[in-house]
This record gives sequence, structure tokens and C-alpha cells, in this order.
Amino acid sequence: MLNRPATDTQITHLQRLWLYVLGLLVVAFLVLPVLIVVPMSFNDSRFMSFPPKAFSLRWYQNFVTSPEWLEAIWVSIRAAVLTMLIATPFGVATAYGLSKSGSRWSGIIMMAVISPLIVPVILVAIGLFYLYARLGMVNSMVGIVLAHVVLATPFVIITVSSALSHVDAGLERAARNLGAGPLRAFVNVTLPQIRTGVMSGALFAFVTSLDEVVISSFISGGENTTLTKKMFSGLRDQVDPTIAAVSSILIVLSIVILLGVTLYDRRRGAGT
Repeated sequence: MLNRPATDTQITHLQRLWLYVLGLLVVAFLVLPVLIVVPMSFNDSRFMSFPPKAFSLRWYQNFVTSPEWLEAIWVSIRAAVLTMLIATPFGVATAYGLSKSGSRWSGIIMMAVISPLIVPVILVAIGLFYLYARLGMVNSMVGIVLAHVVLATPFVIITVSSALSHVDAGLERAARNLGAGPLRAFVNVTLPQIRTGVMSGALFAFVTSLDEVVISSFISGGENTTLTKKMFSGLRDQVDPTIAAVSSILIVLSIVILLGVTLYDRRRGAGT
């Protein structure tokens, strides 16, 4: 079965073996460094080391009993949720408007709104810091959320624009001809067709905010210190193994969210 193709033009699995091996090596290169953090979080030593010489839950206990770590993760989750709630509708509206626009400037506008993905984050962070310093928004939750929205919105725009490119525009026009208003036609006809792109964009917005460290290092602090800034400070000032425990929790949280979104979309697809 591996050596004999069904037709003269068919490529067998044996001929593709090098591609499979290359794919596994790439996946291992990307995933293994992340998975190494998990056993390090169970290390009993006061210093992070791999492999662990003795296993313990002391660093997880240190995390759940530390007011500073709990406050930092609460700030990050709150900022990520608010970022998702603001960036998702804004990104959907922008992508929808650009898809319906017949203007020759739509391409330039698209490049402008996704420019935060191109411009180095450190430049954005410096600009926001000086702007926030003048407005008194440094170390504020409003400033953190608005800065994260700037970074997260382009991800929503890209995913929703991709979903809109596969939508049958005639269905929405038919709804409009039958008397539905623009908003009702979008909500009842177009939005169900792009829900996967919207959910993916919302997930990207949440993870982007939760994972952002450069801008947070400039504009967060005090009672609004984000988790990523505290982790970075812990690595810079002292190698605290609690960071490995927090990283493991974030890895599990990301996997659970991704699996939840995937299962939800499959059930909705099966239901329809």
C-alpha cells in the first residue's frame, strides 16, 4: 500500500515520508520548548532547572497563596476580556465596511488599520507611554485596555475579512429586498455565516491581550500590574520558579479555550 500507487500520478505515503518527518521536526521545534516549562513547574528546587531532581507542588501553592500573583492574573484576565469585548465588534464592523466598500482607497485603509502588526511593538509602546504620560493614563486599566485594543483589532479584522470573502453576498441583498434593514440583515443573514471567523478573532484578541508584555511593561504598574509584566520582572530581578507554574497554568488555559471554541463550532455546524 505504501509502495504501489493506485494511478501513475499518485504519490505514495512512502514518497511523502520525508515531508512527514520534516513536519514532525518543525512541530517538535515549536512545541517542545513550551512543554518543557510544565515539568519545570513541579521542581522542588528554589531555582528553575530541567529535568527536575524532585517533584513538588510548592510553586503552585506559592502562586495561589500570593496576593501579588493573584492580583496580577486578575488584572490580566479583566484586561483581556475588556479588550475582546471592544476589539471584536470594532474589528467586525471595520472588516464588514471595507468588504462592502467599492472605494479605491479600501486597500490603503486596510493597510492602515493592520499597521500595528507591521510596526515594531516597542515603537508603539514608546509612543503610547509618552501620550499616556501627558493624559495621566499610565498605570490605569483604561490605558491598558485601549493599548491592547490597538494590537488586537487587526487580528479580528484579518480573520473576519477572510470569513467574509467566502460569504454569499446575494443572501444579504435578498434579505434587504424582502424588507430587512441593514443591521437586521447583517445579524440574521451574514453574521451566522461568519461566526467562526468572529469567534476566532475574539479568541485572538483575548490571547493577544493576555500574552502582551512589551506595552504592558511601559504603561502598567502599581495595582494594575499585568501578569506578563510581573513574570518579566520576576525573570529579570530573580529567577522565581513560580513563573513556571504560572506559565503552565496559562498553557492549559489556552488549550482549554481553543478546544472549547472548536467543540462549540463543531456542534453548531452539526446542528445546522
